[in-house]
Amino acid sequence: MSATREMRWTDIAELARIDVELFGHEAWSEATWWSELAGRPQRRYRVVTDDEGILGYAGVDCPGDVADVMTIAVQPRGRGTGLAGQLLRWMRAEAVDAGAEALLLEVRDDNIPARKLYERNGFEQISVRRGYYQPEGVDALIMRARLQEESQ
Repeated sequence: MSATREMRWTDIAELARIDVELFGHEAWSEATWWSELAGRPQRRYRVVTDDEGILGYAGVDCPGDVADVMTIAVQPRGRGTGLAGQLLRWMRAEAVDAGAEALLLEVRDDNIPARKLYERNGFEQISVRRGYYQPEGVDALIMRARLQEESQ
């Protein structure tokens, strides 16, 4: 059974460990997590936990008309359960509540499961950052979901 709650400072060590497992050299350090959580209330973070600890997490930055997905991740044991979609819907709702008209994100071109998730949830590619992810030189796709309809 899982539970969803606001991310806490006490989660930072576990988040940093999970991030390394999931994202390798692109992982956020403990210092980065501290900085992210210090950005409240503009930055909002949630975790989903189960009996083994943090199962998934997400963060969104809501500074104005355009909100940004900061991170979204699900541990292997939680994949295929709809958890990523649940976290994405939470971020969209937070962005709408903050008055944003669009939600942006950046995804690796070679991350096909994530791209499909975003497309299923109304995101469209609007730009490409060639060779952004180093050292592999993988492109970053910039995707946007329009939120105006959701706020009415």
